[in-house]
Amino acid sequence: LPGTGTCYQQAKRVLHAAVPERLHARERETGIIRQFLREHICGRRPGSLYVSGAPGTGKTACLSRILLDCKDELAGSKTIVLNCMSLSSPQGVFPAVAQQLGLPAAAGREGVRRLEKQLTAQGPMVLLVLDELDQLESKGQDVLYTLFEWPRLPGSRLVLVGLANALDLMDRSLARLGARPAGSPRLLHFPPYTREQLIAILQERLGQVAGDPVLDAAALQFCARKVSAVSGDARKALDVCRRAVEVVELEVRNQTLLKPLPGGE
Repeated sequence: LPGTGTCYQQAKRVLHAAVPERLHARERETGIIRQFLREHICGRRPGSLYVSGAPGTGKTACLSRILLDCKDELAGSKTIVLNCMSLSSPQGVFPAVAQQLGLPAAAGREGVRRLEKQLTAQGPMVLLVLDELDQLESKGQDVLYTLFEWPRLPGSRLVLVGLANALDLMDRSLARLGARPAGSPRLLHFPPYTREQLIAILQERLGQVAGDPVLDAAALQFCARKVSAVSGDARKALDVCRRAVEVVELEVRNQTLLKPLPGGE
């Protein structure tokens, strides 16, 4: 079968959980985050945004897409993106941020004090994006509390965006912040994807592959129904379909190998 390999390879490529050009069913969330960054970074107003949602609901992809699209608008500020999974302890976030700001390493209280001094000094706005924020939960929640206090310091030039799977992290960890609503973080929740949204995401991805559909509509419907019933996790749906393509590819390859040669006995 000429070219079969390529269509399956292409299908597997488009089903990877990369950041797509357009995020389906996340127009509202994208708009809110964009507006927040414009108001706070371009408007030079410190503030914080707390983004929650189960894994695979598009939080990281959405933010990555916005940072790519708004490169020019954010050019005058300093952007730091940290995945908190990569830190060995919650306290590790402070030296990691200090390093990104070009500060000499200093541990403990001294390190935090130096950071606070830097973030309240004259200079460009700093956008700090902390992905997997749940990892920073600590005894007494001091780490999270300190971070969310920074945008409220007099003269602060920090805009903090935290992404977490837990919906109740704010209630558990930052109840003290809520007591002063004037500077408490803006909350944005990403709901799980519905069956229809998952079908649209899968169709949009597979629509990029030329020729006949690699997976039929019924298979996509089945996958979307199963995943939406359990989690609404788009990454899982992409994963399941990628494996299905591998199965189809293998079957086709075996059939091709077993076909008798034309004109042969």
